[in-house]
Amino acid sequence: MNKTTRKYLFAIISTSFLLGCAGPGDNTGVRDPYEETNRRTHEFNVAVDKAVLKPVSNAYGTVVPSPVRSGLSNVADTLSIPGAVVNDILQLSLIDAAHNTARFALNATVGVAGLFDVATKIGLEERDADFGETLARWGVTEGNYMVLPLYGATTERDGLGMIVDWVIDPVGQLVDIPESYAVSAAKATDLVNTRYEFSGIIDDVLYESADGYSQLRLSALDRRRFALAQSGAISQSAESTQDEDFDLYEDFYE
Repeated sequence: MNKTTRKYLFAIISTSFLLGCAGPGDNTGVRDPYEETNRRTHEFNVAVDKAVLKPVSNAYGTVVPSPVRSGLSNVADTLSIPGAVVNDILQLSLIDAAHNTARFALNATVGVAGLFDVATKIGLEERDADFGETLARWGVTEGNYMVLPLYGATTERDGLGMIVDWVIDPVGQLVDIPESYAVSAAKATDLVNTRYEFSGIIDDVLYESADGYSQLRLSALDRRRFALAQSGAISQSAESTQDEDFDLYEDFYE
C-alpha cells in the first residue's frame, strides 16, 4: 500500500467516524471540555507568536513592499483553489466548482502563476470552500472547541476537515519535491503577511484582553459560524455566540 493510498484511507475512516458521531446537537454556544489543555496550548502559541511570528511578520511587512506581499499572497490563494473545487463538488455546488475552476485557470495563466488576481477584476471573485464546511453541509455539528499547537483555535469538525483537506488537496498530490517546498513557502509567506496585515486586531486579542484565551475562543467561533452561515452550510440561528453589536473580526467579513 503506497503513501497516497494510506492517506486516503485515513481520511475516509476519520470522516466515517465523525459522520457516525453526528447526531443531536447544534452549532451554537461554547463547548470547551478541554479548556485546561487548551489554555496551556494557547499559552504556548502566544509565546511562539511573541518570540517568532510577530517579529518576523513585522520585519516582513516593513522590508517587503506591499505589491510584492500582495502578489505572494495571491500565489497562495491560487494554490488553494483546486482544494476548494474538490469541496465544491463534494457539496454538489457545481456552479461554484465551475466558478473556481475558471478562476484558477485564469490566475494560473494570465495571472502569471497566481501573482496577479486578474480573475477578481472580471467578476470571478474568491469563493472559498473547505472540508470543515463540507462536513457542516453534511449535517456534522462542530463538536468541541480545540486549540492546536501552532495552528490555533478550531473545533473538532474543522480540525478533522483540515486533515482531510491536506489529504485530498490536488496540488499536494501532483507536486513533488523540490517543487513542494515552493508551495509550502508560499503558504508560510501568506501566513506571515496575514499576521502583519491584521496585527492590530490580533495584538488586541492576544495581548490587550483581560483574558486573551476566552476572547479568542469567542471571536474564532463567531467568525467561523458567520462564514458558514453566509455560505448556507449552517442556519442563520447558529451564526453568533455573542451580542449582535460586537464583532471583533468585522474586517474579515468585508
